[in-house]
Amino acid sequence: MNKSINAIRFLGLDAIDKANSGHPGIVLGAAPMMYHLFTKHLRITPDHPNWFNRDRFILSAGHGSAMLYSTLHLSGYDVSIDDLKAFRQLNSNTPGHPEYGHTDGVEATTGPLGQGISMATGMAIGESYLRAKFNKDKLNVIDHFTYALCGDGDLQEGVTQESMSLAGHLGLGKLIVLYDSNDIQLDGPVSSANSEDVKEKYEAMNWHYIKVNNLNDLHNLEEAICIAQGVKDKPSIIEVKTTIGIGSKEAGKSSAHGAPLGKEETAIVRKKLQYDYDLFEAPKEAYADFRENIIKRGNKEVKAWNETLKSYQKEHPELAKQLKAIMDKEDTIDYKSVLKTLKIGTKEATRVSGGRALNALSEEDVSIIGGSADLTKSTKNKGIEGDFGRDNRAARNINFGVREHAMAAITNGLVLHNLKAFAGGFFVFSDYLKPALRIAALMNIPSIFIFTHDSVAVGEDGPTHEPIEQLSMLRTTPNVTVYRPGEANETNYAYRSAFSNQEGPSVIILTRQNVETLVKTTYEDFKKGAYIISDEADFEGILIASGSEVELALKTQKALKKDGINVRVVSMPSMELFNQQTDAYKEKVLPKDSPKRLAIEMGAPGLWYRYAKNVKGITRFGVSAKGEDAKEFFGFTVAEIKKIYKSL
Repeated sequence: MNKSINAIRFLGLDAIDKANSGHPGIVLGAAPMMYHLFTKHLRITPDHPNWFNRDRFILSAGHGSAMLYSTLHLSGYDVSIDDLKAFRQLNSNTPGHPEYGHTDGVEATTGPLGQGISMATGMAIGESYLRAKFNKDKLNVIDHFTYALCGDGDLQEGVTQESMSLAGHLGLGKLIVLYDSNDIQLDGPVSSANSEDVKEKYEAMNWHYIKVNNLNDLHNLEEAICIAQGVKDKPSIIEVKTTIGIGSKEAGKSSAHGAPLGKEETAIVRKKLQYDYDLFEAPKEAYADFRENIIKRGNKEVKAWNETLKSYQKEHPELAKQLKAIMDKEDTIDYKSVLKTLKIGTKEATRVSGGRALNALSEEDVSIIGGSADLTKSTKNKGIEGDFGRDNRAARNINFGVREHAMAAITNGLVLHNLKAFAGGFFVFSDYLKPALRIAALMNIPSIFIFTHDSVAVGEDGPTHEPIEQLSMLRTTPNVTVYRPGEANETNYAYRSAFSNQEGPSVIILTRQNVETLVKTTYEDFKKGAYIISDEADFEGILIASGSEVELALKTQKALKKDGINVRVVSMPSMELFNQQTDAYKEKVLPKDSPKRLAIEMGAPGLWYRYAKNVKGITRFGVSAKGEDAKEFFGFTVAEIKKIYKSL
């Protein structure tokens, strides 16, 4: 046991010293906790790393990546000694913080503190939902724990308070957080920034609290984890007292947190802990220990589960088919038949169109789950089959409460559990959840974020609720696809594209105000990101718009035609999709020999200059007024757009 624990420590320290970069304190301090959880409790195996019913482990304290990589190496995952030697180097398999989809065995991208605990909450909700939905007749095809390891910093983040509050409210009994409590953070003692009573705080949040006073006593840790596993109606937090950098001259100091010990000091610690092995060397006994207690044990679990699944498939073939689709991330929706085309003349807010589309899709696919940040009456984005809670685990509407940041991170956790999860809110408050949306983009996972009240047309609520810069913020975030549909049918297309997209997160931006369906459109055109929505022979210029401004552009086109001026109108619901098209298609839609172009959008204009020399946008904050008055104040009227075009 000690050799295995020290193998985790020194493989991690050697990686940090070679990179001359990393966080040795947690590697020395928390390695016993890591060892015990992996070898005694986690039901995982590198032979089947994506086994659907595996326990999930999230290193929320992502700066401890060297500890995770050394553990994964010893456990048999595809992390080699050469990978450890390349820690934090360009294009290595072992980046500075864990990255999902990059390193075998990593369940989530972590590092920004609080994201890991919050994604673990999402995974626990996903497990609970799937367990209620599919387990029948004692055939438990879904039954696993979600574990997270966090530090003091994690527990100080606001997103953590949001997610742990919701986890306690929902009584997620299969969520267990191991708290590496060493009383030190980067700037010094935790007491210099925080004086909370951890026990009282989390018990008040309806968490089960256990304390292990000394990590070196693994018997107490074993007892605590077993007790936590037995608590069915509350998530558990186990506070484990550790010493940061234990065994080194920096033990118990903040200096142990984020600076390499150096080879000389590491050699001294080696002797002190009686680890008589060379750099990047681990004892055969450690490999045998992990092989016996992780690989062999995990493979037995997989074999038993496969037998259960076979029986389940015979007894419940339809449910088994649905479960298989979820496990395989298969898209089973017939979008054409589910999302009906609306007739010309339909006039409704795209939030209403979106709510209808979401309900229709949810009826077809049991993997769709989500909710809004206390705003379903306004956003119309609500899961079906009731409110997910203690008494209805099979429900698909999650009442996130006013917890935007946790909502987004939890959504990521649900998606990591193979569910098609969505989060809804007012667009201006995308600021509150941007960090989690960014993590989704980093992981290339298909989380769906639906925002309504998309512009100054929000009106009376005023500038605090009127988004200006948010479209640019999200459009400039790598791997994010932003959709701003112009009317009911484009909204259907946006939902179709977003729910069938597996390459990264999607953002759908919808209106509060009514917009009219004026012309016929097709999904084939829409999915190219921009298309000619209305054309005129011998057009002299082009109006380009997105969202509700497409209606404005079409009406301006008619007004200009009365004055003998022919213009083309291009709808651009997604800059990202348009930018992926061929040069030939781009030239067809926006020919270079038509320099007279005007882009129209009620938001920051900057990005539109890629497509037009002239842009009608907004470069200040909004106003409190009726929606139509706000639009007129900012010049988004047919008369004003016509005037601007004529002046070009």
